[in-house]
Amino acid sequence: MEQAILFVAAALMIGLGAAGTAVGFGILGGKLLEGSARQPEMAPMLQGKMFLIAGLLDAVPMIGVGIAMYLIFAVKL
Repeated sequence: MEQAILFVAAALMIGLGAAGTAVGFGILGGKLLEGSARQPEMAPMLQGKMFLIAGLLDAVPMIGVGIAMYLIFAVKL
């Protein structure tokens, strides 16, 4: 039973991390389009900053996967 709880916890960590990142990417892309529509001359600078933030935002699920793999393989009950 304890092993099943670990698997559920790992699945929740990966799933919720991915869902949160998807929402973040959606908001980020929407704000980029909104800012580019308001000030087209700023679009290249906004796009560069968007890619920087997207890279940082992409680290969240990777960290979640790492912790989940630790839970699955290293934690012994």
